Amino acid sequence: MKKSAFLGTLTAATFAAGFATAGTLEDVKAADELKCGVATGLAGFAAADAAGVWQGFDVAVCRAVAAAVLGDGTKVKFVPTTGKTRFTALASGEIDMLARNTTWTFSRDVDLKFEFVGVNYYDGQGFMVPKALGVSSAKELDGATVCIQTGTTTELNLADFFRSNNISYEPVPIETNAEAQAQYLAGACDVYTTDASGLASTRATFENPADHAVLPEIISKEPLGPLVRHGDNQWGDIVRWTLNALITAEELGVTSANVGKTGMEAGKNPEVNRLLGTEGDLGAMLGLDKDWAARAIAVGGNYGEIFEKNIGEKTAIGIARGLNASWTDGGLIYSAPFR
Repeated sequence: MKKSAFLGTLTAATFAAGFATAGTLEDVKAADELKCGVATGLAGFAAADAAGVWQGFDVAVCRAVAAAVLGDGTKVKFVPTTGKTRFTALASGEIDMLARNTTWTFSRDVDLKFEFVGVNYYDGQGFMVPKALGVSSAKELDGATVCIQTGTTTELNLADFFRSNNISYEPVPIETNAEAQAQYLAGACDVYTTDASGLASTRATFENPADHAVLPEIISKEPLGPLVRHGDNQWGDIVRWTLNALITAEELGVTSANVGKTGMEAGKNPEVNRLLGTEGDLGAMLGLDKDWAARAIAVGGNYGEIFEKNIGEKTAIGIARGLNASWTDGGLIYSAPFR
């Protein structure tokens, strides 16, 4: 979910981030654990299951980084964060990376001193309403009460949309997706607005999802992706190229099932060889071993596998690839070359 902070939070996070220093890789290795900031609970993206094990699309990125760096994708401490707390947690060093449906924006990149390592989900803000409301367009929401997460760019997008369409609304502030769901289902608000992916995730958890509709308007661009602190280029490179490894693996046909097979490891495709460390030594450039990318892919699969397992059309979330298809299939998911 695309969150921006209020001025006070922005100032505090900027101040803290100004003292960020290099050495995250060493810290993670010394702790033998990756501290990864995630959502407080968003089905398909980041949520603890009945056994308390975190699962989801964003969770898989954390596990891939842990596998690349520590050799074990289970060596992750998941730290739930809200729209208000996530940036302070990253800036202060409470977490090593943030993988939490966070939108890449100018102010977050430049003013807050964070480094977005890439986009793992192209999204946009939408609206969900009960079908009983009889609304088919967001432009028909004049006077509606709207559940909106505080500390988010969603707030600004919402205000802009209603103002530009000369209609009014009454905000109902909430802090977590669970609170939004409870308020919305209780009738405290007519509308819930957040990223379209978040709406699909939330709707899938309803007892009667068919009673609710996501309206057709998408009112913003929300490029979501992992981020780290400015000032530690090595760590930024590790997280960036781990994400790129998952994306490139899908493009090249490297999967969790075949990544460890001899034929794949010593394949005829030079980029596969470089990716998996059987040709050259890209890992050394990151301060890692030759097998870092192979481990990252093995723990949860390539980008496509992660998408389909957690949020794809065959899951309860039911999201089509769309813009998040590989560039080879007409989508926007694209990695720089491994060479």
